[in-house]
Amino acid sequence: MSASEEDLVEMAVAAAAAVHMLVERRESLATAESLTGGLVAATIVEIPGVSAVYRGGLVVYATELKGTLAGVPRDLLDERGPVDRDVAGKLAEGARERCGADWGLATTGVAGPEPQGGKPVGLVYVAVAGPDRTEVRELTLTGNRAAIRIESVTAVLELLTDVLRAAPAPV
Repeated sequence: MSASEEDLVEMAVAAAAAVHMLVERRESLATAESLTGGLVAATIVEIPGVSAVYRGGLVVYATELKGTLAGVPRDLLDERGPVDRDVAGKLAEGARERCGADWGLATTGVAGPEPQGGKPVGLVYVAVAGPDRTEVRELTLTGNRAAIRIESVTAVLELLTDVLRAAPAPV
């Protein structure tokens, strides 16, 4: 299955919802991306008014950059590799901290076409780090590279809106 026009629309709707919630809350956002390679950032910046909330992002495709740029502990990367629940959480926290944002998003996983480090194609972790907690979701996706990347973007933006709905409004 490849990415469809419906998938692209769903991704744009998720981005608009997240950006509008952040604007209403007067809070900021940063990103750290691996398998999505900047697609989260590109999708977010398509939304009018995003400059009020988006601070910036890191594309940390290479494993060592996850440590040096995003602050993921080297021992965690050495022990578990880049496709891991805790690595995703640390990426989101690193984006938040390093970009000085209220919220950090992260994506890491295997988009294919081949498995990576013993992890299957379609295994993806998305994460949101906020002032009080970090939440990670594990996804098992199907389709080609494009479909997996687009679904990952949609999933991390939907996770952000879910977390924002549950979070107390800023003072």
